[in-house]
Amino acid sequence: MNDELTELRHRVEVLEAEAEIRRIQARYMFLCDTPCPEYGVTGDDHRIDLILELYAEDAVWEGVGEHYDGQFGRAAGKDRIRAHFARFWDEKRDPALVLNAHYLTSEQIHVDGGRAEGQWIHVQPWLYADGTGLLRSSRLNNAFRRHDGRWLITRPRTENVFIAPLPGGFASDFPASSVLMAPGSVPGP
Repeated sequence: MNDELTELRHRVEVLEAEAEIRRIQARYMFLCDTPCPEYGVTGDDHRIDLILELYAEDAVWEGVGEHYDGQFGRAAGKDRIRAHFARFWDEKRDPALVLNAHYLTSEQIHVDGGRAEGQWIHVQPWLYADGTGLLRSSRLNNAFRRHDGRWLITRPRTENVFIAPLPGGFASDFPASSVLMAPGSVPGP
């Protein structure tokens, strides 16, 4: 009976870890969307603060492969990861980025005690203010570690699958800001 309870406890812990890792990865992508759908995010610096709350202090962010090595490179530690995101959002592009959304698929999460790895394929449409757009796809191989009872990202690693232009004006209707999660935006029961 004790062996069965131990096995059952282990299986529940793995399922709970997978669920928390799934939520962390989804929130990370959610915070990277434009416009940012999380209510109350006051700007890109605030967005970066919220993203970094998901990271371990010693995390390493990596873009790998022939396309992402040169474009994204490697950032070790929260300060350098912050600088990576600040460069991305501080660059005032002309035309401005008005829409992007992250879609995750092909999920695999592997938990081993207090460590885990997750793999996904990510697809992301981008739309600029002048109507031009592109579709980007990447493979993600991310590592996580449980610290003080909470799972954190220790290594996001991304590799380009493809980048393709989208037809001009591919998205005709899109919001300038997101109200999805605003208090009072969902009617009560």
